[in-house]
Amino acid sequence: MGLFGNKKNTSCCCSGSCQPGAGNQNAAVKVLGSGCPKCRALEASARAALTELGMDPAIDHVTDFAEIASYGVMSTPALVVDGQVVSYGKVLSQEEAKALIQKARG
Repeated sequence: MGLFGNKKNTSCCCSGSCQPGAGNQNAAVKVLGSGCPKCRALEASARAALTELGMDPAIDHVTDFAEIASYGVMSTPALVVDGQVVSYGKVLSQEEAKALIQKARG
């Protein structure tokens, strides 16, 4: 029994109905962290960036430490875009979050 084994992420921005490589309009964005003020600030920056980019501002907030560790993250808050960790250990500004989301989607 591996406590921090690799989990397969089956959640998707379109409830699993998308096709890989189809270029979905909405990014699957997650904030990893305990729910502290820094985590909430990162979530607010990411939500504002998604809104500015014309994407769905829905963000999952993952607080389960085993799931956070499954991403290889040991320093929170962290930002995950389409299953890829793009930032960890700091609060991003709206512009920084926007740039990372665009890069991950590009």
